[in-house]
Amino acid sequence: MTFTDDQIHRYARHIILKEVGGIGQEALLKARVLLIGAGGLGSPLALYLAAAGVGTIGIIDDDSVDLSNLQRQVAHDVDAIGRPKVESAGRRMRALNPDVTVVEHRCRLTADNALDLIGRYDIVADGSDNFETRFLVNDACHFAGRTLVSGAILRFDGQLTTFATHRGGPCYRCIYGDVPPPGSAPTCAQAGVLGAVPGVIGSLQATEVLKEILGVGTSMAGRLLIWDALAAEFRTVRVPRDPGCPLCGDHPTITDLSAHANAPAPACGSGAAG
Repeated sequence: MTFTDDQIHRYARHIILKEVGGIGQEALLKARVLLIGAGGLGSPLALYLAAAGVGTIGIIDDDSVDLSNLQRQVAHDVDAIGRPKVESAGRRMRALNPDVTVVEHRCRLTADNALDLIGRYDIVADGSDNFETRFLVNDACHFAGRTLVSGAILRFDGQLTTFATHRGGPCYRCIYGDVPPPGSAPTCAQAGVLGAVPGVIGSLQATEVLKEILGVGTSMAGRLLIWDALAAEFRTVRVPRDPGCPLCGDHPTITDLSAHANAPAPACGSGAAG
């Protein structure tokens, strides 16, 4: 690939990194990443991946910008209130880097469209705000053989991990089992979130996505990063694959997305990212 003078200038700080170089920047420009959600986590994800030169970035979200979003969802501004989040985020990304192709999917991820949408991309980054969507994304990425970089935040806490079952790693169900019953976890509005917390976790997610594209460093697959903002402490725990997992275990009982077809409307809960 031949870089233009503007691209050499724009990506100079990447190109001088021996772990990236021209070959790595070319890989970024050819990569395709799907973001689930354009909210608290999706905002820093979208901006940093666009700035890095990830060539095609899809964003799926069916929500519109609300004034209450602006405390943390930094891809949007006052002028975007009432507009679709994918449109608002797309405008900011294109303004930041015209090299990037932004694909706006203004819809909700469902059992009917998940495999098709996820199959169009190389890597998925989940910043959704409810358990139902998180389990759907996990299951669809498993069946599509796609790497999933997952972030979650609530109040003053954040979590980050990568799921890559096609490489033998664990999945979301290995950690959390199944969708918790309604009402068992606090909602976004009830629990709240410090505005800067999604910025930290979303930036870490973006870093992991870039590492996966470049093939550098140590993947977060099989490890869970837990951040306590109040204590300013990070800790990492090992997350082994569960041989009894109903999705990626030795004898799976979940073989398609049919269980998600009649799922109730998502309710925001613990691990919310919106």
